[in-house]
Amino acid sequence: MASKKEMEVVRGLDIKRYMGRWYEIASFPSRNQPKNGADTRATYTLNEDGTVHVLNEVWNDGKRGSIEGTAYKADPKSDEAKFKVKFYVPPFFPIIPVVGNYWVLYIDDNYQYALIGEPTRKYLWILCREPHMDEAIYNQLVEKATSEGYDVSKLHRTPQSDNPPEAEESPQDTKGIWWIKSIFGK
Repeated sequence: MASKKEMEVVRGLDIKRYMGRWYEIASFPSRNQPKNGADTRATYTLNEDGTVHVLNEVWNDGKRGSIEGTAYKADPKSDEAKFKVKFYVPPFFPIIPVVGNYWVLYIDDNYQYALIGEPTRKYLWILCREPHMDEAIYNQLVEKATSEGYDVSKLHRTPQSDNPPEAEESPQDTKGIWWIKSIFGK
């Protein structure tokens, strides 16, 4: 059965080249994100200690919601691109640590698009350096996800603007309303 096979993970990821902004082109819906979220993106910054600062942003009803966390190698001795990501929730009063897996299943040679998954196959992301992706590349990544045992019928395209908003120009959701709504599937 395809879903039982061991996933093939990128080896020798150049972490410095991976840093920067990535736009979410598609993902499996998650209770941690609003259903009508748009312009979802992640920005990764390498810390001096080798960990990665993670800033996830989403716009919901014109307001920016965000959460910050830290990513680190699951096994520092391995060359596999398997990471753990730790966030503290809720974002408006971050006290509860939540740790998840972040496995880079595919990245192109120019580090312009990537397929991200995790071992339970409950989460999947297609990321790109630009807010829009060529359909042929998208289909290639969907095919790769299928070969790794994912049910790609669950993939949801993330709406992205032609000119994505900048955080400084957007009203902020300082109360974490988007996060609370997401828990209830809204």
